[in-house]
Order: sequence, then C-alpha cells, then structure tokens
Amino acid sequence: MIKYLGSKRRLVPALTRIAEAAGTRTALDLFTGTTRVAQALKHLGTQVTAVDTARYAEVFARCYIESDADAVDIAEIEREVARLDALPGRPGYVTETFCRRSRFFTPENGARIDAIRDDIAARHRGTTLEPILLTSLIEAADRVDSTTGVQMAYLKQWAPRALQPLSMRVPTLLRGGGRAIRGDAVTLAGTLGPFDLAYIDPPYNQHRYFTNYHVWETLVAWDAPAHYGVACKRADSRDPSTRSPFNSRRTMPAALASVIANVDAALVVVSYNDESWLSADDLVDMCAAGGRHVEVLEFDSRRYVGALIGIHNPRGERVGSVSHVRNTELVLLAGSRDLVQRVSPKVTAEPLTVAIR
Repeated sequence: MIKYLGSKRRLVPALTRIAEAAGTRTALDLFTGTTRVAQALKHLGTQVTAVDTARYAEVFARCYIESDADAVDIAEIEREVARLDALPGRPGYVTETFCRRSRFFTPENGARIDAIRDDIAARHRGTTLEPILLTSLIEAADRVDSTTGVQMAYLKQWAPRALQPLSMRVPTLLRGGGRAIRGDAVTLAGTLGPFDLAYIDPPYNQHRYFTNYHVWETLVAWDAPAHYGVACKRADSRDPSTRSPFNSRRTMPAALASVIANVDAALVVVSYNDESWLSADDLVDMCAAGGRHVEVLEFDSRRYVGALIGIHNPRGERVGSVSHVRNTELVLLAGSRDLVQRVSPKVTAEPLTVAIR
C-alpha cells in the first residue's frame, strides 16, 4: 500500500469485525482511496463496489477490487512486470518535472518511471492488465519518493529510500470480483444499492487529495499537464471542477448529510475523527436520517505520520513543530436497532481499545 493521508490501516480490524458481525455479502466503499478497506472486505468474500473521484483510486480499485485472482493469468503478469522492471531509463515528463524542476524522485528513478509508463501506454492501454501494471508502477514509485507522504512538498535532503533503485512487484490480487467506479459520492450515493453495508470515510478538511497526490494523478492520466509552483502541481488543480464540496467547511456538512441520507444499505458505517469540522453529535444527527438507530465507537489512534515529522514548507524545509501525536477516530454504526445492537458488542471485544458512547 502507498503512503496515504487518512489511511484506515489501524481501523481495518474493527471494520472487518463489523462486516462479519453484520453478515455482509455486498458492500459499498464510497471514498475508497487506496482500497485498503475495500480489499479487507473483499478478503472476507464480500462483493465490493469501490468508488472515488481520483484517477489513481480507480486504477487501484480496478486492480484490487475488479480483478479476480482466479480469472487472470498470473504468469503473464509476472512476465510483464519483470520485463518492465528491466527497461532502461528514458528521461521524459517525469524526469523533467518531478526530478529536475522538483525533487520527488532521483533523475535515475524518474527516467525509469518515464520508460515504464510509456511502455504501458503503448502496449496495454485499455486492457485488463493496464490497471495491474499501473498499480505496480505507482507502488514502486511510492517506495522511492522523497516526501513525508503527501506531494504538496518534498524533502530538502533526499530521503534514504529515494536513493534506492525503483523495483516493481506483482500486486497481490484477491479472489472474487467487484466493481470500480470513478465518480462523485454525492451524485452516486443513492444510485448504486442496495448493499448490506456501506462504508463512508469522507475527507476531513480543506486539504485536497487531488493536489496531495497530484503525481499519481499525472502518472495515470499520462497527459503531460502544465504545472505551477515549487511542487509542480497540475495546472487543472486551479479549475473549480477539480474541487470537492468535502474540502470546504461551508459545503461539507450538507454534502456528507446527503450521502448518508441517500445511501441504500442495511448498515451504514461512517468513520471520522475528533480534529475535523463536525462534532460527534453532528454526525449522529446525520446518521439518524430515516429513523436509523446510531451508536458511536471511539478509537484512540496515532495521528498521520506527518504529524510526527513536523510542518514543512514547499521546499521541504521544516518550519513548524509537533503539537500532539494522538487523536480519536470515530466509527458510527447506523441501521435498524436490532442490527446495530447485534454488531457493536462484537467490535468492542478485546484486543481492540474501544469506548462506546
């Protein structure tokens, strides 16, 4: 998995218990990101629909959620990954933009990313192999980048991992099928169901994933966009069409309330945290739409790794200090009273540390 702001790695055990206790056979992950939660649900044998607006998220979902390990030719994938990994570097857009004008990768790794991405475009565009190979490339690039985990800035000095050579690996695919959909959660929420479970993990603040991971957006689009600023962000980052109502304090509450109210699922699971724009009481009111019974689980959690490193400016220079390293992750369960009260005791069992409201 790539380094990702808002990753739910620590919540996966709890979310897995929720799905098992609810007897989940079909699930919706509306803000799937790297598909970490969607993969965990699929691993249970659940039929998962993974949705996100990001190009890279759609690629991950097509790789890990739509692809069926029993239906693909693993030997062919292994051969292609090995062939791509052996290609000599050929400097192009990535080398010029993300290695020379900025410092996300060393020029040597940038040239290899250019060569591999060009080859995938030439040989595999529109095929079932394309998302698998793109996922392998993005994950390989993530292992040798020189950032704190987001692409709004890069480190002033090379991160030790950045000096390692790029190395592609075959993604670990799961058995079973699923759906990958690129689209807006507000528009799609009421059109995709019904589901046994819907998981909703919206953006928490003004920081946009489109700019936080603009390098991955460009690697997938492969459109050599005009760029601006020290971090060489895509010029279309300034276009209103790339902005989400979830990244505005003014528009976010109504957008989230609409998604929760419209989603068609027996059990709605919403994750949030105590450093964001909405209070737990606000979230309970939203989740109670339609007469749902709601319970709130609270998990003590370490903050995102960037909080442990400090605040950096666009040149990668440290200009701030760490304020605190822990927060509270909220997980709300909403559905019929019988279902919610059957599920919640299974989640609060040891070894998870959970406080229930």
